[in-house]
Order: sequence, then structure tokens, then C-alpha cells
Amino acid sequence: MKQRDAKFAIGQVVRHKVFPFRGVIFDVDAEYSNTEEWWNSIPAEVRPDRDQPFYHLLAENDEAEYVAYVSEQNLMSDTDPMPLRHSQVDMFFDPESAGHYKPKAVIQH
Repeated sequence: MKQRDAKFAIGQVVRHKVFPFRGVIFDVDAEYSNTEEWWNSIPAEVRPDRDQPFYHLLAENDEAEYVAYVSEQNLMSDTDPMPLRHSQVDMFFDPESAGHYKPKAVIQH
């Protein structure tokens, strides 16, 4: 299996290509690393390849805020200048520029 660099970065705002949600990336897996149960819950006709980066997002749509796990092939950069309203964004990020958040510094005790 050939690994490749992730197209998107932590702190970047992205949008799903099919479903109406956007979010900020807070973690990246070089390839699929969720459960078999989750994998099998995706209909086979739309199931993405495992051999690509998968992104953990603080995601939101018009109705809800949630954490999403999305394949790279299903994401695109989000150019909407509106800041995300997800309640956890401020816990992990500082606004940096439109479409990007800067991870907060981790304080070691």
C-alpha cells in the first residue's frame, strides 16, 4: 500500500462534496483507521477507498454540530468567509484567516 501526503491540513476549513456540511480538520489519518462496523455501514456503492487520508472534523450543518470522519476524496476546500459556529472550535483553535484556524498551543504541566 502506498501512502501519500494529505491534501488538507489541521486547522483548514473544508466542505463535503456530497453532503451539506463543513468543518475544521483537527486530526488526519494517513489511511482509514476507524472500525469495521463503521466501514460496513457505508453503502458499498459510495464507500471510498481505504488507501487515502481520512480527516477528523469538527463539523456543522444547518441543524447540528458533530464530529465527522471523512475520506479525502469527499472533501474540498471551503471558501466561505463565515467563521464556524461549532462549540468546540474555540477550545482547540484560534481564528487565523478566512478558511483556516491555528491550533492552540498545548501547555505542558
